[in-house]
Amino acid sequence: MTTDAVPPAVVAADGAGQPSIQRCGLIAIVGRPNVGKSTLLNALVGQKVSITSDKAQTTRHRITGVRTVDEAQFVFVDTPGFQTKHNAALNRTLNRTVHGVLADVDLVLFVVEAGRFGLDDAKVLSLLPEDKPVVLIANKLDAVHRRAELAPWLKGMQERRNFTEFVPLSAKKEADVTRLFKILKPYLPEQGWFYDQDALTDRSEKFLASEIIREKLFRLTGDELPYTSTVIIDKWEEEGELRRISASIVVERDAHKGMIIGQGGERLKRIGSESRQELEHLMDGRVFLELWVKVRSGWADTEEHLRSYGYE
Repeated sequence: MTTDAVPPAVVAADGAGQPSIQRCGLIAIVGRPNVGKSTLLNALVGQKVSITSDKAQTTRHRITGVRTVDEAQFVFVDTPGFQTKHNAALNRTLNRTVHGVLADVDLVLFVVEAGRFGLDDAKVLSLLPEDKPVVLIANKLDAVHRRAELAPWLKGMQERRNFTEFVPLSAKKEADVTRLFKILKPYLPEQGWFYDQDALTDRSEKFLASEIIREKLFRLTGDELPYTSTVIIDKWEEEGELRRISASIVVERDAHKGMIIGQGGERLKRIGSESRQELEHLMDGRVFLELWVKVRSGWADTEEHLRSYGYE
């Protein structure tokens, strides 16, 4: 007597006694810089996996966030905002990352600000593959005071591309995020999950630490500091629940170093303090954090430096 193997996409029976089919798919989150892509990813995952800042272009890597809802596993890929203005090596690298993501995914979320569509948005839209379903996400709906004005805007958007779905939302509202999961679920292929049910991201704690420090750096320096600054983890040691971390903030000019350190070292101390507090919350343990500021002139326009700093 032989028993057929259970197909990998079939899991436990549902409440009606019927087999529940697993779904799983890759979903890219794309858009121009600063439309709320990282905020949306964090809301979808239910935990912070991508940094947010008012400064455009804070996401620089392909960051995967995972959320499993019932039988469906959503694998979201947050991408750098498409760079359309500058041709430095860093920007070329970021755009290659976005193109690489789009080649692999099952579904694309094209994020714009509700009621707005500028030249940068149009350039991003023109780069999206024609053979992928694209969902238009009209984010920051809470900032729109007259909802009636969205109707003519939406009509204009529909003339630009035949979007698979149109979803107005605020990434900060849990009900909107829950609704989005229901809309996206049918577009996921019927197949086994890629990750464990409780997985949240494919990124390491070391990577998340560097991103959290970089977020505090940008938030506490405002518009003073060029976005080309980056963070490198130099040392990572674990002693039980204690993590000893040493990190370098890399800038391009001596003047930038002074901005970060601040008068009497106060700004650097605050960057370190806020980073440490968030890391302890994320890792559920104590963190000893040392920060250094180093000047590496022209690093953002040198392919070799970019590779050594972990850029794809």
